[in-house]
Amino acid sequence: MAGVERLEEATEEERFRLLINAVTDYAIYMLDTNGVVVSWNPGAERFKGYTAEDIIGQHFSRFYTEEDRATGLPERALWMADKKGRFEAEGWRVRKDGTRFWAHVIVDPIRNTSGKLLGYAKITRDLSEHKQTQEALRQSEERFRLLVQGVTDYAIYMLDRDGYVTNWNSGAERIKGYAPDEIIGQHFSRFYTEEDRAAGLPAHGLATAAREGRFEREGWRVRKDGTRFWAHVIIDAIRDDNGELVGFAKITRDVTERREAQKALEKAREAFFQAQKMEAIGKLTGGVAHDFNNLLAAILGSLDLARKRLPADSDVLRFIDNAIMAAERGATLTQRMLAFARRQELKLEAVDLSALVHGMADLLQRTLGSNITVEARFPLMLARVLTDPMQLELALLNLAVNARDAMPGGGRITISAREGQLPADGGESQDGRFVCLAVADEGEGMDEQTLAQAIEPFFTTKGIGKGTGLGLPMVHGLAEQCGGRLVLKSRKGEGTTAELWLPVAKVETSADPEDASAAGQVPRGGRALTVLAVDDDNLVLAYTAALLQDLGHQVLEATSAKEALGILERNAVDLVITDYLMPETKGTELLTEVQKNWPGTLVMIATGYAELQPNEAPGVPRLHKPFRQEQLAKAIDDAMAHRPATAQVLKFGSR
Repeated sequence: MAGVERLEEATEEERFRLLINAVTDYAIYMLDTNGVVVSWNPGAERFKGYTAEDIIGQHFSRFYTEEDRATGLPERALWMADKKGRFEAEGWRVRKDGTRFWAHVIVDPIRNTSGKLLGYAKITRDLSEHKQTQEALRQSEERFRLLVQGVTDYAIYMLDRDGYVTNWNSGAERIKGYAPDEIIGQHFSRFYTEEDRAAGLPAHGLATAAREGRFEREGWRVRKDGTRFWAHVIIDAIRDDNGELVGFAKITRDVTERREAQKALEKAREAFFQAQKMEAIGKLTGGVAHDFNNLLAAILGSLDLARKRLPADSDVLRFIDNAIMAAERGATLTQRMLAFARRQELKLEAVDLSALVHGMADLLQRTLGSNITVEARFPLMLARVLTDPMQLELALLNLAVNARDAMPGGGRITISAREGQLPADGGESQDGRFVCLAVADEGEGMDEQTLAQAIEPFFTTKGIGKGTGLGLPMVHGLAEQCGGRLVLKSRKGEGTTAELWLPVAKVETSADPEDASAAGQVPRGGRALTVLAVDDDNLVLAYTAALLQDLGHQVLEATSAKEALGILERNAVDLVITDYLMPETKGTELLTEVQKNWPGTLVMIATGYAELQPNEAPGVPRLHKPFRQEQLAKAIDDAMAHRPATAQVLKFGSR
């Protein structure tokens, strides 16, 4: 065969041998009927390691592992080839050096023309690299499967082109409640709400993913047990190598807790902004009310003096009386503003609500009109509450007027009280005992938006000129200052109930009989005094001095604490009436200097609202602006009547 120079000159047998010897990727060799190797090609030598001299005459079972030889696999392969005409398998085989490789094996029987078995043709291919690739792919797929199945926070599953579930991970089972055998083969639209299904959202999601490659949205989804959860959903289109759509990958995450946390955060943020707004309005309102009180004080004082100087039959008196009434209404308005701003000075004491309400019965009936019926419902035993009785009367009157205005055709107002636990307001309920004073009407009621705005300052549903929008804010401010709360309950068409929650008084106080008798024994309106009036507002200073002079007192005037101290050094003064908030030196600092250097001199501090802290001159009564002449006279008389034998500094009011 070595002399063959052209294939066409070779015999058929020579061409066959040339073909076999040219193949190096396959081991092609022959076995006799007993399995002994009788031929060997270069391909067999290349990946099995044996030369022809090494292996011809040896049994082919040496290529098998010990485990396979022990099970009789070589003999079984020859038997199957003989009986079935072919044996084909894959498995581990062993090289000459003892290393293993993964082989694809085919054994065919060789027979003569009469059908007698002459031996076997064996073809072996080294598939080690292919095996490694397949194993790597299998391991990768297994890791991916384990990864997907191990994810429990996400529902990860596939849909076919029509939206039917084709697989199901453990996260999907945990979140949605379906086991794989319950849901695979079912349409994914069952996870949607009836409203979303009616709107065609499932089909829209698949169509969007098919068209754009991706669909993402949040919304309500339904579990197996019918409960809803807020889901973040992503649908991705899956396409083959040719770009044909074969299905969809769907990832769903339960974000209900995140949504609730976000809503809670937004609610807290809104409450914070509302608190900031209320604080800003409160500061503005308090400042305006203070300045307005100073103006009203000057107006009322001047009108009082003017009225005293006119003859009793003067036609001008009715105009002055009207002006005084208007100024007093302005003072009431500033009191509401200060109550809202929580800068009014409260005189807290133990109050019997039943007695207070019954004592106001005639006033309420006259104020509300004949078409309103007032019904009081109080338990036989009710704890006293800690509040300012005068401010509470004003608050109750405000609530009753609001209830009347909600029933233009008339109706019934029910005032009741009960002891209970203060309801939570976005947080934990406050500890301690509380009494709820409720005013309920049968009126029009409020919708949710109106109810939410009801206690905002200057908000009113009444016509122009019929309401200031400060009634409920005043009640709210009073409740907060007392340590309680105003709670409004209302529905459109079902009336409104205003609940004023007030703390139960721990120690019920009463006036000391000895003090009262002592005060009654001291005559009032005694000798004329030398009074030093101190105020940085010239208008207020002028009317204060005029009121004092009209009362018969000698008046010295100062516009600052420094000027006042200079006057005290040069003059004997019985009483100092000072403003609280002045440039450079406050009224309390002036009080300290007077107490230190002139211990026999009395001091009053008059103010428009309560800026003094509780620890500033505690236990001393205060005089509030705007005050009229009789109030000023009474304050002076009380100060003189309670003056102890030893020198004492008294303070009236705070700014």
